[in-house]
Amino acid sequence: MTDAVQRAQSDSFWEEAVGSARAVAAGDLVLVAGTMPFTGTVLHGEGDPHEQARAAFGNALAELERFGLGPEAVVRTRMYLTHARDVDAVCSVHKELFGAAPPAATLVIVSGFVDSRVLVEVEVEAYRGATST
Repeated sequence: MTDAVQRAQSDSFWEEAVGSARAVAAGDLVLVAGTMPFTGTVLHGEGDPHEQARAAFGNALAELERFGLGPEAVVRTRMYLTHARDVDAVCSVHKELFGAAPPAATLVIVSGFVDSRVLVEVEVEAYRGATST
């Protein structure tokens, strides 16, 4: 078990504005904050929930890589969508990424995000336990 709390920042404007970290490792857990389908200021998959889910999860998993973890370490996911019609598209990405080691998952329909073009935001939590570096 790692005792120190480690914080990781990304290039997200919102981290600075809110005063938050993209990911926090505390002991055996690594928590990745709500992640949208952006790289810098570029939105990926505008209007396409499948591509937005792929980009958002890709961003979240990239943060886990900083701690030496991959999708198999993910124990919980949260998916926030603006439209129920997008459930199948987003779930297909989730299953593709995590189907080999399914995490506990929550999917919620929300009224919107700070950027109205965003259809999907995700959070992941991982357990590093014995794989801790």
